[in-house]
Amino acid sequence: MLYHAYELSHAAVAPLRQIADYQKRLYRSPYNPVAYTWTGRSIVAACDLFESLTRRYSKPAWNLPKTLVNGYPVTVMPEVVWQKPFCELMHFRRDAEELKHARSGSVRDPRVLLVAPLSGHYATLLRRTVEAFLPEHEVFVTCWADAREVPLAKGRFDLNDYIDYIIEMIQIVGPQAHVVGICQPGPPVLAAISLMAEVDDPALPATMTYMGSPIDPRESPTVPNKLALERSYGWFKDNVIYSVPWPNKGFMRRVYPGFLQLGGFISMNRDRHFLAHKEYFEHLVQGDCDSVHKHREFYDEYLAVMDLTEEFYLQTIRDVFQEFKLARGEFFHHGQRVKPEAITKVALMTVEGEKDDISGIGQTQAAHRLCTGIPSEMKVDYIQPGVGHYGVFSGTRFRTEIQPRMRQFMRNYWDPKKELVYRKATPLAE
Repeated sequence: MLYHAYELSHAAVAPLRQIADYQKRLYRSPYNPVAYTWTGRSIVAACDLFESLTRRYSKPAWNLPKTLVNGYPVTVMPEVVWQKPFCELMHFRRDAEELKHARSGSVRDPRVLLVAPLSGHYATLLRRTVEAFLPEHEVFVTCWADAREVPLAKGRFDLNDYIDYIIEMIQIVGPQAHVVGICQPGPPVLAAISLMAEVDDPALPATMTYMGSPIDPRESPTVPNKLALERSYGWFKDNVIYSVPWPNKGFMRRVYPGFLQLGGFISMNRDRHFLAHKEYFEHLVQGDCDSVHKHREFYDEYLAVMDLTEEFYLQTIRDVFQEFKLARGEFFHHGQRVKPEAITKVALMTVEGEKDDISGIGQTQAAHRLCTGIPSEMKVDYIQPGVGHYGVFSGTRFRTEIQPRMRQFMRNYWDPKKELVYRKATPLAE
């Protein structure tokens, strides 16, 4: 019923949003003398704020039409190279001729697979991560589907399916690539590579990097980690799972709604968000366009959320955050125990943020303890001072301090003579 109430409340506010839009246009009109006064600007700002707080945010666009390579603009063309009901693999293909001109020669670059989190936000949350890698890498990103938009006839999707998807996408990207698990994907990505290593899969990546990931949530537990332990599995099943209402494509699918996850994120930093919107109102009145644009850019992304399937969410809660199965060596995938110690040829890097309030210090580092088969000289651990969870993969310090270290780490295990050249999309999976 909560999901239905959410939909009804959104519909009920629609007439008020239309009134606010009408008033905003009225008081912005150059023919209205009040538009040039403080009162007029305040009314417009209030209407704008009301609209931004009550509208539904759709999936953001990537907005990465070009990248700069040696100072030359190179066209970027995002294209789907693999597809299944709950995920698409996006390749940010750079124009080969423009890239060759910018490089005055070879266009071979390391292939990087960025595994985006499936935790409520769209993959576009990694826009700045992609942007930072584009000049010198072939970038692939997992774009997870909103469960609300997947018809019930497409079947279920749980944590084991997630791992199967990861293995398939690593195989599509090809051998000796560089896999980066950002936040939530840490455990399933580590499980996927462990399973591939055990059978000596020819598509094994050259390196794997985990950033702010809950490999072992017992280390430095944060508020979300403690909440997962304070509530029983049954509580989560009874209180946060709802059926998708009509007329969504996923009608009747049982999901963990994105708006609940968003509410949890906001409640963790309520004062910060309140202050941000207060300043947004003031900047609108003052006509500070740069600050207004910066606020909108962040919240257009932050407030765009997606639903997770019931089975994926509940299995993640139980196996990762309550029973710590991977960290304890007790995680099974389709009846086969996952063995991180089987990984011997894939170099490992972990990145954590000093002020991360979602994945505390030590949770990602646990990967080093689990991957006993990797020689110590093939392991790198880095803690970035002064950044929180999102600063691990986005922002100034990511661009200037974290990404350069990741770049060097990847190139330490990269042979350009063996590198594949991606110019055309791989045929889509059936």
